[in-house]
Amino acid sequence: MDATYITFCCTDTKAEPWLAGLRAAVPRALVDVWQPGAPQADYAVVWAPPQQFIDEQSRLKALFNIGAGVDGLLKLNLPPGMAVVRLDDAGMSVQMAEYVCHALIRHFREFDGYEADVAKGTWSYRKPRSRAECPVGIMGLGVLGQRVAQAVAQFDFPVRGWSRTPHPMPGVTGFAGESQFNDFLAGTRVLVNLLPLTAQTENILRRDTLQRLLPGGYLINVARGAHLVEADLIALIDSGHLAGATLDVFRTEPLPRAHPFWSHPRITITPHTSARTLREESIAQIAAKIARLRAGESPQALPGCVDPARGY
Repeated sequence: MDATYITFCCTDTKAEPWLAGLRAAVPRALVDVWQPGAPQADYAVVWAPPQQFIDEQSRLKALFNIGAGVDGLLKLNLPPGMAVVRLDDAGMSVQMAEYVCHALIRHFREFDGYEADVAKGTWSYRKPRSRAECPVGIMGLGVLGQRVAQAVAQFDFPVRGWSRTPHPMPGVTGFAGESQFNDFLAGTRVLVNLLPLTAQTENILRRDTLQRLLPGGYLINVARGAHLVEADLIALIDSGHLAGATLDVFRTEPLPRAHPFWSHPRITITPHTSARTLREESIAQIAAKIARLRAGESPQALPGCVDPARGY
């Protein structure tokens, strides 16, 4: 079998550890960082590549995106038929489940309130809440969403799930499609967003959707900042309809210092860290998929192969 040429083009990513890992994981592979004018490669490992890269590397058999979200990549002018393959887990689902459960329990048990009291030197008591009155709704039931739903259910919260198409899960009340979206929201108190960002889901977290949540609702957004209309969230919190939010993703990252999220007392922010790409797990997954392609398998048969029409 001829040598495989893999090019690496990942913005803001230290290349050397990835190059060493790919060389070790893919037998006889030639692995280099992409430079303008480089020879045509067979496969590419990318994150936020420039359009010039796509234009020059027009004969790639597959683009491997080192993240779960491909919305930025699909905004580029990709050649027809170029396969885009995202990471379908690679250690991210357990991180996401940890993050969401931490944010959920911190809110539900009012640990944020206790923290504020302790900072003031106050020994306080808060009445326990009923989990039955705190149904958790998960928007998006892909690999990450399913793992989050399973983790939340372990803490005895009622779990509801909504996705574009049905994804039946034991212990999860399922909703699917636009016709069931409002019913899903109306029975949810803590809303967790794990949707892919597409033209259909941009701005989906806005006044007319968030105000459908049960009174005292809470938002956890770990998907993309462009899902959320920020001013609508602040208005609903300030009006008292929503109790607050935990946000890990933002329209502009890093979040500008003058942004009101920094100082809002009911909004907790983290710097896009809910589920980080784990290099070793990612390399192993990419290498396994390249091996399947080298053996003659179609890119469309690979887990994580993106359907451009759906956007994920």
